[in-house]
Amino acid sequence: MYTITLGTPEELVPSRYKPEGKTELTESCKFPSEKLSWKVTPRGITLEFPLGETEEFFGFGLQMKGFACRHTKKVIRSNADPVANTGDAHAAVPFFVSTAGYGVCVDSLRSVEFYCGYPHRCREEEESYEVKASFEGLYDAKKTAWEEYMMIHVPVAKGVTLYVFEGDTITDVVAEYNRFSGGGCLPPLWGLGNTYRCYTKYTQDQVLETACSFRKAKIPVSCIGLEPGWQTHTYSCSYRVNKEQFPNFKKLVGDLKAEHMELNLWEHAFTHPSSPIYEELKPCSGDVPVWNGLVPDFSLREATDIFAGYHEKSFTSLGVSGFKLDECDGSDYTGSWTYPNSAQFPSGLDGEQMHNCFGILYQQAVLKALGNTRTYSQVRNSGAFAASYPFVLYSDLYDHKDFIRALCTSGLSGLLWCPELREGKSKEDLLRRLQTVVFSALSMVNAWYIDGVPWEQLGCREEAAELLRLRMRLVPYLYSAFYLYRETGKPPVRPLVADYSGDPATYRCDDQYLLGDVFLVAPMVAGEEERKVYLPQGGWYDFWTNEKLEPGEHTVRTGNIPVFVKEGSLLPLAEPESYLGEDTVFELELRKYGMGGSALLVEDDGVTRNVPVTLFTVDGSEKELPSKRYHIKSVTEIL
Repeated sequence: MYTITLGTPEELVPSRYKPEGKTELTESCKFPSEKLSWKVTPRGITLEFPLGETEEFFGFGLQMKGFACRHTKKVIRSNADPVANTGDAHAAVPFFVSTAGYGVCVDSLRSVEFYCGYPHRCREEEESYEVKASFEGLYDAKKTAWEEYMMIHVPVAKGVTLYVFEGDTITDVVAEYNRFSGGGCLPPLWGLGNTYRCYTKYTQDQVLETACSFRKAKIPVSCIGLEPGWQTHTYSCSYRVNKEQFPNFKKLVGDLKAEHMELNLWEHAFTHPSSPIYEELKPCSGDVPVWNGLVPDFSLREATDIFAGYHEKSFTSLGVSGFKLDECDGSDYTGSWTYPNSAQFPSGLDGEQMHNCFGILYQQAVLKALGNTRTYSQVRNSGAFAASYPFVLYSDLYDHKDFIRALCTSGLSGLLWCPELREGKSKEDLLRRLQTVVFSALSMVNAWYIDGVPWEQLGCREEAAELLRLRMRLVPYLYSAFYLYRETGKPPVRPLVADYSGDPATYRCDDQYLLGDVFLVAPMVAGEEERKVYLPQGGWYDFWTNEKLEPGEHTVRTGNIPVFVKEGSLLPLAEPESYLGEDTVFELELRKYGMGGSALLVEDDGVTRNVPVTLFTVDGSEKELPSKRYHIKSVTEIL
């Protein structure tokens, strides 16, 4: 990693708010820095550099509407309702990676513009009088006549710092970016189980009844979420418990703990006048309210301390384990419920800058309330250098294919994404969505507007339960993948192009992804009877049938989710537990796919941030481990 500083950068930039990194500066070897040119104009700073003819780009945050970015324009802007492949996103990140082995992060909170393949300078070529008779022919001719550049424009700024990362593959590059961001997050053990968010009108008794019904039916749920109904006022928020629905909130927390379930609370940061912290927050807030609520300036320590102190006293000290941070992204298309770019904040940030860091700063405030206790929570907005924050992005948008594409794009920018299940239009739709959820960073069912359990209404309880039990079988494997995320920066969910950056066939694979180092997942949506799956170099095994497959394109026809295991891998699968806690013991089946292979197992208390970790590397020859967490039950060889 190395830096390039041009002109006089702004003082309020993403790196000012990021955690301490784990990388060291190096020399450039792949990025064409010697060909970089720049200029400052009244509009801001513009820089450009030439591109290789076959170079492709990915990244720019949680992009739902596009994947490969060559020949696109991206305006990196936080927005709750992205409608096209333009750069708008719940988490818009000014960071891209190239198949040429480098990545660039623009250290700015402005809505940076990227022109990914701008036809800038004419090539010398022989004259041609061939007449083109189609739009495609005309535009192809124009492409060949120009040398293409990456052009980056930072509005307002008179200078900018670039952080450049390099590696042999995109995974290597992103890992370095994540290490610079402080390393990836390691969730608590329970966070990798299943989360269920209840209907917002449920009372305290109904919430507990729902939780107990899961235990009785042997449906593994590790966390219960409460939606807006738990507060006395929402839009904006009071952060006061609604005593009519929850007469003894402390008892509810204790009752859920007795069922080995954590509690997560919905909220947003816009603070209503009825809130106990409203008056304290006034001097530390922006000059434009949202829903008649204050917008705290969390870049100020005073605002963070007030907000975190109240949350610690009122919630986390009682045992609340996390929060769902909603609507911190802002919207331009559904009622414009946000502050304008011209808003001013006491720190000196304006509205444009605050939009692009509000989610990050909000996460920091909530983490302060949790102290040394790990969480695995949800957030609607994030940004640059976010890898170390244990918050998973989600969306009110609900297109299943967009959700699958987001699984691919999120991992390229230090983000985590949950393709959550809410409702199903049919039994098939519900199960297809739940299949994707189970093979993602966060397995969450969000029934906030559904009076009842979604699978009960569609008559598929046992099929849904089997999928949720499968998620529990994956927890040891996922925990190790997240440990590697923390230590090495390697994203636990990433597209095929990340590991196979030299394979052009992966450049358009926006509906398949790698989950850890072993799984290749290719979800299907309702209405699809079959799909094409591309398997990159190496051997692969069908996870369900154990059939060995060669690399290349395959047609898969199944009611299940297509999942493949890399040859030469050892996969630790656990007997499904009802819950996950400090006393959980995993009975493991070690599956060996082909010759060789090993797996990493991680043991700690599963709940504390800074705690000793014991590592075990197993290859299938072990009879037993000196571990309280893992017991080896069997070894299966699949050749």
